[in-house]
Amino acid sequence: MAVYKMTPTKANLMKAKSSLEFSKKGYDLLDKKRTVLIREMMALIDEANKIEEEINEGFKEAYEKLKYANITMGSENIEEIAMSLGKEEEFEILFKSVMGVEIPYIKYEERPFSAEYGFFRTNPTFDMAVLNFIKIRYLVYKLAEIENSIYKLAMEIKKTQKRANALEKIQIPKYTREIKSIQEVLEEKEREDFFRLKRVKGKK
Repeated sequence: MAVYKMTPTKANLMKAKSSLEFSKKGYDLLDKKRTVLIREMMALIDEANKIEEEINEGFKEAYEKLKYANITMGSENIEEIAMSLGKEEEFEILFKSVMGVEIPYIKYEERPFSAEYGFFRTNPTFDMAVLNFIKIRYLVYKLAEIENSIYKLAMEIKKTQKRANALEKIQIPKYTREIKSIQEVLEEKEREDFFRLKRVKGKK
């Protein structure tokens, strides 16, 4: 067991008690923070799983429609029309704070679809495939935002856990031992002083 060099005085006893109380409060705050962060992260994981399912289902439907459009319109025609479609829409990455953690979110405008090709060159199956892919694009934005948030929260939980463990396993036991050690020394001194005083009075 480590030996602590703190001088056994009443001032140091008060200091150790104050440090112990501060460490316990710090641990309680970190424990609450960890609980909130874990709850937030688990909610995001559930949301991410749902969005992944939507994306997978969306791709499945879109490719089925695209496959039929390829058969009815021809792959060369499909490729030519696809090249005329609008590129990635502009978006902005901003941040919000959750228990002091900077969580990213993507700001974008979900615009109604407007065809940049003549409908006489396509059929409804192709149009539905395009709409499916546009919907998937927005879902991917959302999933990227959530997965980034999960990662940041996981890192903060790990950091918070480490700090909480340091307080619980090291600091709190250390101050508890110091208080006990100082109290034992001070009590022993008080007993010695008491018996010494008693002997002095007896001699009188």
